[in-house]
Amino acid sequence: MKLFFIALTILSMCLYGCKNTAKHKHATTVHSHEGSSHDHKTEEHTHSHKDHKHEEENHKHTDACHDHNHENHNHENEEDNHNDEIIFTKAQAARTNFKVEEVQPSSFHQIIKTTGQILPAPGDESVLVATHNGTISYANNKLTTGSAVKQGQPLFYITSKNLSEGDYYSRIRANYEKTKAAYERAQNLIKDKIISQKEYETIQLDYQNAQIAYEAISGKQSSKGVGITSPLTGYIKNILVKDGEYVTAGQTIATVSQNKRLVLRADVSEKHYTALPTIQSANFKTPYDNQIYALSELSGKLLSTGKSAETNTFFIPVTFEFNNQGNVIPGSFVEIYLLSSPLENVISIPVSALTNEMGHFYVYKQLDEEGYQKQEVKTGANNGKSVQILSGLTAGDRVVTLGAYQVKMASASAAIPGHSHEH
Repeated sequence: MKLFFIALTILSMCLYGCKNTAKHKHATTVHSHEGSSHDHKTEEHTHSHKDHKHEEENHKHTDACHDHNHENHNHENEEDNHNDEIIFTKAQAARTNFKVEEVQPSSFHQIIKTTGQILPAPGDESVLVATHNGTISYANNKLTTGSAVKQGQPLFYITSKNLSEGDYYSRIRANYEKTKAAYERAQNLIKDKIISQKEYETIQLDYQNAQIAYEAISGKQSSKGVGITSPLTGYIKNILVKDGEYVTAGQTIATVSQNKRLVLRADVSEKHYTALPTIQSANFKTPYDNQIYALSELSGKLLSTGKSAETNTFFIPVTFEFNNQGNVIPGSFVEIYLLSSPLENVISIPVSALTNEMGHFYVYKQLDEEGYQKQEVKTGANNGKSVQILSGLTAGDRVVTLGAYQVKMASASAAIPGHSHEH
């Protein structure tokens, strides 16, 4: 039994020894493997260091490329600045109404924009009325509103031959001859004091009245009746009767206007009342031809400035008078630009120099004989003919004032083939 326990103890010791030996060998193997891994990491570190150098070289190369691209970018910017120029040749300019003007500061009036009406000037029109009862007929079947007439020209005839009161001319002539004979007889009787002075004066007055009536129609009688002639040279403004219509003495037939002097009446809002004393002149634009007329060029003058608003309106009338040297139509409604206090050293350009794109205004500056550049400007007051420039232009700039639209079209088109332009 004692031998059995000794053998079991020896076997247990052998098994324990084998187990420790295996653990030691395994640890040694793992350590060796870790050492190998460490070497592998060292190799990877060395390789990474080489790669880092390679990346540094690539980075330097990239920087060189970047510098090269930057130079190219600057070159492209120079080309872009050059491409802003619009080429509009002298030959193109010669085919259109083209003009370039130099911008210089000058005086510019403050503007009150409003509306108004063109009216005939006092004494510039004459109204024709019927001299007696009768049937009216036109002297010319081409007589219409707007027809040109001359002073003394027959326009209408009035006849009363077929009326119950008889022919007007015959009655006036008969009365004139009767009163003339009575007056001649009274002259002999008063010498012999056969009639009184009072009776003589009554006969004389009857004769004078009959003479005036007869001379008023003398020479105007024709087979068509008594003529109504034009009192002045001008145009027929309106005709108020029809051919063949019955008229009565004193009835208005037509109006003749000379259109030499006209009145411009501006209706100004009450909010501008304090500025009315500073108003000096005006420009106006007609609706039928969109032309701007300046009173300073039509011998215009300020007639009056209202002191209160007209009945049933909120507007104060300002009235001017001017010569009708153009085709201004009396009675037409117009846009009016009242010229108020002057502003000094203002840069302004003609309205024709502006082009509008999406609510922004542009002009075209001249760079050289055939080169132009598009320039945005900010506008201020507008008097219909010129516009104030707040920014975008300076004194000495040369701007296209006529033909800006043609330059705009040239900028939208491709470059002209075969054309070279050097600076």
